[in-house]
This record gives sequence, C-alpha cells and structure tokens, in this order.
Amino acid sequence: MPQKVRIALDAMGGDVGPAVVIPGAALSLGRHPDAEFVLYGDRTAIERELAKLPALAKVSRVVHTDVAVSMHDKPSQALRRGRYKSSMWQAIEAVKKGEADVTVSAGNTGALMAMARFCLRTLPGIDRPAIAATWPTMRGDAVVLDLGASIGGDARHLQALAVMGAAMASVLFDLEKPTVGLLNIGVEEIKGGDEIREAAELLRAMQSPKFDFIGFVEGDGIGRHAADVIVSEGFAGNIALKAAEGTARQLSDYLRAAMSRTWRSKIGYLFARDAFKALKDKMDPNKSNGGVFLGLNGIVVKSHGGTNAEGFAYAVDVGYDMVRYDLLTKINQTLDREAGALVKTPSAQEAVS
Repeated sequence: MPQKVRIALDAMGGDVGPAVVIPGAALSLGRHPDAEFVLYGDRTAIERELAKLPALAKVSRVVHTDVAVSMHDKPSQALRRGRYKSSMWQAIEAVKKGEADVTVSAGNTGALMAMARFCLRTLPGIDRPAIAATWPTMRGDAVVLDLGASIGGDARHLQALAVMGAAMASVLFDLEKPTVGLLNIGVEEIKGGDEIREAAELLRAMQSPKFDFIGFVEGDGIGRHAADVIVSEGFAGNIALKAAEGTARQLSDYLRAAMSRTWRSKIGYLFARDAFKALKDKMDPNKSNGGVFLGLNGIVVKSHGGTNAEGFAYAVDVGYDMVRYDLLTKINQTLDREAGALVKTPSAQEAVS
C-alpha cells in the first residue's frame, strides 16, 4: 500500500463548492495526517479557502480548471461540456493516470457516474457500477447497494452486486463470511418480481465460501441489521436511502421541539442530554456520508451535494479507508474467484428448461 494516500477532490462539486470541500478536506486531514490532496477547480476560489488552512495548504496541489459541472446538468450534457476539461473529469482522470489513489466529489451524481464509467471503465464481469454505502443499524453498520447508480437490473446484475457488496463488507467490518440479503417486499420466496426471485436462486446455487446468502429482507430489516449486506436495484435503494434520511431529520426535529416545549422538558433535557447527543450522532446523515462507486477500475466516492464541511470530511474518510483497506484489489480477487458462478451458474428455472 502507498505510504501516502493521494486524494483527488472535485473542489467545485456540490451546492457550495470550495467553501465546503476545502474545510472538509482539512477536517479529514486532521484524522489522517498521511493524506495529501490534489484540488481541481477554480484556482482563485480554492486558494482563498486554502489561505485559511495552512496545514492543508502544505499537503495540497491546486490544478486550475475553467469548467465546472452543474448540479443540474444531464449526464450527456456533462460529458459534452466537461470531458477532459472540467474539475470533475480531471479528478477522476487523476486516478486513471495513477496520480491519485481515490477521487471524491459532491457533484452531480449522474454526471459523476457517467464520467467515472467512461474514464475508468468497469471491472471484468461487471456491466454496471453501483453506489454502495455504510448504513447505521441497531448492531453496528451494514453495506447497502445500489443506492441509485442505475435504475432496474436483471438477476445477473443483482448477483454481481451481492458479490461486490460482500467483498466491501468483509474488508470494512473484518468479516470472514458476511451475510447477504436481497431487499424485497416480503421474506417469502414467492414475493417480488421475476428478476429478484431469479437472483435469489442464483445466489443460493453459488454456495460461495465468501458470503452467506440468507434470502429476502424487508425494508425494516435494514435498520435491524438483518444482514451485513443488503442488495437492491438502484431505484428502490435510492428511495430507501432518502426515506431513511428524511425520517432521521424528522425525528430530530420532533425531539428538539419536544425538549423545548415546557420548563419541565427543558430540565429533563439537561439530565438526559448525553443520551440525546448520542442519539443525534447515530441519526446524523452526515456521519454516514460517502457512497463508493463499486465495479470500476478505480475508486470514486460520492458525497451528498448539500452536505456541510463535516459531512464532506466523512466522505473523504471513506475514500481514505477504501485505499488503506485495498478495497479494489479485494473486489478484483473476489470477482476472479466467483467469475465462473457469475457467468455460468444456472438458475433452477434455467436448469429445468
């Protein structure tokens, strides 16, 4: 592994750009002093923020770009306008060229995925990349994917997601054989569409030594940690993510209002504030920020566009960990080991026919 973790940042990405990206990088640097940064974007805006953070400035290099991908650009527009010259593209290309170990961006998700796929290409056996992230549960964290990289997916796609998610969970959580479940509308085998039921058959038939497939998991099973890895196609996965984030904010607002309603509740809060702080920290979406694009020939991390500096720092932390844990090599090794099953394993329906 490299002595330094070289992190390329799309400094113009997100709702705010350098005013969040640069302070976020500084917070992450405080936790990971062996990191160094390449910052892509408007030099004037970047250096204005760097001037406030001398420690970050010492380990950073600025690469000026005249083009920034808009949060509203369609992927096709972003590729036409920003290919080779935008801050987003050049940050990704730095990984391809070996000038950086990971790219982190809070920019337009569709554009970032399109550029990453076009620039880095997918791993052998992977048709479409996925966004994977850690999800806080009642028993630690779980890996959930796909959180919105693409819509829909056949059984083979879901099978590949399970293999990659299991590799990520084994690396992050130090698990020899993580459990894997398919997100579905019920746990019964007859529930769900044809593609998810066929994917379950494929995963059972694999009998992989690297993960334990437990079957279907309902939406409430994510928070209960029904499995170490929850697999879904991107449409349902993204809805689940946004619903969970909205619920967390809603509960936080309810608690804040309840604790300030009367003088008794205010006194009660003083006695229980440590417990409320722990709950707030557990429910804070910023602390679960950072989705990894799995299935590419390189590591790309997507931060929420509307996050603050603390949230962006967590996304940078995720990128750092992916490099230090050597995630890409582990996924390649797992894909190589399971290549025959991914391509050749027949489902029960196929075997009968």
